[in-house]
Amino acid sequence: MTPLYTLWLPILLAAIIVYVASTIIHMVLSAWHKDDFVKLANEDQVMDALRPLAIPPGDYALPRPASMQDMKSAEYVQKRTRGPVLIMTVLPSGPMTMGKSLALWFLFCIVASFFAAYVGAAALPPGTGYPKVFQVVGTTAFVGYALAIWPTSIWYGRKWGTTVRSTIDGIVYALLTAGVFGWLWPR
Repeated sequence: MTPLYTLWLPILLAAIIVYVASTIIHMVLSAWHKDDFVKLANEDQVMDALRPLAIPPGDYALPRPASMQDMKSAEYVQKRTRGPVLIMTVLPSGPMTMGKSLALWFLFCIVASFFAAYVGAAALPPGTGYPKVFQVVGTTAFVGYALAIWPTSIWYGRKWGTTVRSTIDGIVYALLTAGVFGWLWPR
């Protein structure tokens, strides 16, 4: 077992490197995720129709059943059949600001690196070779960065292409994390 406190540098450095890599993926290689969201052909008409409703920010499902039993009711089935069926997130109106999201993403990178370190520290002693550290920490980082994305396609109908691209991003982040930990693992 490796003391967790000895891994503060790889935790921080891996988070920084993943943060930079994600910036490159989303800003420089922007074509990679360009099809994650499709533009509605009648975007202005839809926005004009929704605006007067003043829907507060939040997550919504349409139609939304009141219970599991309600999902079997003729009324609910008719609503789903008539459509549209939506799962949507409403964000606050106004200029797009990235500061809070970027700060939260960096915090998430630190948390993902911390848990990869935690599992690695519990499983591996100081002096463990690069390949074993890479395997254990990389697998744990992959779980943190990628697997939690899959339920959005399984349960909420998100396009599998979006999930696959995000999973590939997660593989890149996991490999970078594993490399940093393998390099800086206490000897």
